Amino acid sequence: MTHSTPDPLDRLRERLVAPGEVVTGTVAGFDGDDVLVLLDGDPGRPSGRVPGHELTWRRIGHPAELVAVGQSIRAEVTMRGGRDGRVLLSARACEDEALHRFLLGLARGDVVTGTVSSVHRFGVFARIDGEPAHPVHPGTGFINVPELTWARFADPADVVTPGRRIRARVLAPDTRRGQVALSLKALQDDPWNTPGMGVGDVLTGPVTKLVPFGVFVGVNEFMEGLVHADLLAGRTVEEGQELRVAVLEVDRARRRVRLGLAD
Repeated sequence: MTHSTPDPLDRLRERLVAPGEVVTGTVAGFDGDDVLVLLDGDPGRPSGRVPGHELTWRRIGHPAELVAVGQSIRAEVTMRGGRDGRVLLSARACEDEALHRFLLGLARGDVVTGTVSSVHRFGVFARIDGEPAHPVHPGTGFINVPELTWARFADPADVVTPGRRIRARVLAPDTRRGQVALSLKALQDDPWNTPGMGVGDVLTGPVTKLVPFGVFVGVNEFMEGLVHADLLAGRTVEEGQELRVAVLEVDRARRRVRLGLAD
């Protein structure tokens, strides 16, 4: 029986099993905008690849403007075995050592404090107390819009403003993005635990959304309920219009309220 000799490159990849591991190596060449890396312990051919967008936080035209063949490089493993079998790396994750260290010191579930630095329609940036200056963003913390509050709102600026002090829960640090996802909502009481309404209650609220299968009505500052089209009986309604509705069902598990017209 013939036994094949294990490929040293395969053995190297087996050692690099976890994304997030920091490795070192030498720039071996370029493949378009990517950098090929001869990892330390490599058997003689490049087994690492840094995609162009993972090389640096800076704006550059070509990687050769920043690194040269033979230069040492430090990077974080992002995936084991890309399309050509090479280990995919992120050099920018390690480019700012203070930022990398800070992010590695955070874990899901941690509670941090900080200051809102900028507010946008797509989310909110925050400077976390003790963070180093970020090379690109106005803060290492980022709060996606749904994580701002349980309450209904039209614009993130209705919830927070620059300069406001916040307390937030860490959802996930991301060294590649140089950010940590935060949640303000995670530290607020979940209104669905005590919805404050029950079947048979009659409420008045504004129409918040028109959909092909009915209309949504705001039943309190946190929740909306659906009046199905069949229950509208041909009645024409508009967004913002106040409706008097009766609670038909409160489904806490699915976070749904079913309503009917009370008039």
